[in-house]
Amino acid sequence: MGERSLRNIAIVGGGTAGWMTAAALAQTLQGECRVVLVESDAIGTVGVGEATIPPLKLFNARLGIDENDFLRHTQGSFKLGIEFVDWARRGHRYLHPFGQFGADFDVIPVHQYWLKARSEGHEAPLGEYSLANVAALKGRFQRPVRDRRMVQSTFDYAYHLDAGRYAAFLRAYAEQRGVTRVEGRIGTVRQDPDSGFITAVVLDDERRVEADFFIDCSGFRGLLIEQTLHTGYEDWSHWLPCDRAVAVPCAADGPFTPHTRATAHDAGWQWRIPLQHRTGNGYVYCSRFAADDAAAALLLDRLDGAPLADPLFLRFTAGRRRQAWNRNCVAIGLAAGFLEPLESTSIHLIQTAITRLLALFPDRDCDPLLQREFNRVTALEYERIRDFLVLHYHATERDDAALWRYCANMPIPDELQYRIDHFRRYGRLVTDQMELFQNSNWLAVHIGQFNWPQRYDPLVDERGIDWRARLAGLRRVIAAAADAMPTHAEYVRTHCRAPKTA
Repeated sequence: MGERSLRNIAIVGGGTAGWMTAAALAQTLQGECRVVLVESDAIGTVGVGEATIPPLKLFNARLGIDENDFLRHTQGSFKLGIEFVDWARRGHRYLHPFGQFGADFDVIPVHQYWLKARSEGHEAPLGEYSLANVAALKGRFQRPVRDRRMVQSTFDYAYHLDAGRYAAFLRAYAEQRGVTRVEGRIGTVRQDPDSGFITAVVLDDERRVEADFFIDCSGFRGLLIEQTLHTGYEDWSHWLPCDRAVAVPCAADGPFTPHTRATAHDAGWQWRIPLQHRTGNGYVYCSRFAADDAAAALLLDRLDGAPLADPLFLRFTAGRRRQAWNRNCVAIGLAAGFLEPLESTSIHLIQTAITRLLALFPDRDCDPLLQREFNRVTALEYERIRDFLVLHYHATERDDAALWRYCANMPIPDELQYRIDHFRRYGRLVTDQMELFQNSNWLAVHIGQFNWPQRYDPLVDERGIDWRARLAGLRRVIAAAADAMPTHAEYVRTHCRAPKTA
């Protein structure tokens, strides 16, 4: 170990963020660096049942975790996409599926030929060209195949999971690999008087946990990154005005769907996440347009089954820290920022922050150049995801409630407006190759929320292929492939059924 190498890392806070970080460090650091996680059983975590997106598979695979075992331990199920109900207009629904639309049969994207067909009166929805979309609405699932010649390779999937159980699963993984857990509530934080670096956290009982490097996973309060280092916060509530959530688990009496559901209401939207042992539910809303008691009453009135706990209320401000890495501290998870769970990005932002930290892993000097790159990429990632979420709110025809009137008419980020303009002109998708949500994701939301292009790509008319037969063939093959899948319930029961719980 080098003279300036990190010898001690302290993670402040447990939950999903803390134990994902601990597990990744335990798997990666195989030298003399000691990892300690400090958490208090007296401080609750935000984990209320989570939906995820496909990249989590890569995180678990890197840790060597068996997927079926992971799903059994977390009471998990599979997720092919997100169904949006009443977003564009009341009575309308669409699905944002994982994977591509159609299968490429030309240099021009399939959706451009679909737009051409639509201009000629073809009425088949875009979703019929996505295997994930068709299978999700039929309640069917199987894992995709690797053979790119088969339509069964064109979709992707993620998970629904119990976040508390996932944290416990990763805790066991991390402790088996040498991570030390310290139980206790932090009373004070010590800093070097010259550099401002954090040197130790002191528990209420005067125990000290010293380290060279600190990772703040303390949630919204940002104990280190904000309360100690006063990093500052960039408030995006003028673009994402929802600032409250109420969550309630209920008995799993509804359909066991392989997709999340997000239903728009007057003051926000309701999530539904089907797990094996229960259903996770929540209502994300704007406090300007709904009181807490009214929000809780609305949610309780729209559950599939009997509630299993009292409503849990959360308060938040959409945005991010001005620096996710400040001095010798990196914030991960809610301590770094919050983007509402509309597209299930919370766990993904934890995952990418961990990956970024390992890619820019410091020594005890914490070179400012590393910090600058970490903060640059983090800011860009948050901004791109923010814009994708804003599109859901802004591209709406609803004028029946104050929230939706505000969102439809609010000024939006310039980058988002540029993307909307490109799609409205020719159905073209302008994205950065490095960002999370790619062309198929933006396409699903643009079309799902009636952001119709004025015309299709002019290059379509220059191609001499029988695209009508190709489109018809894709629909037939996709429908047949979905029908051949087992139901979601059958697949889970066969491959990853969790043990019964009390």
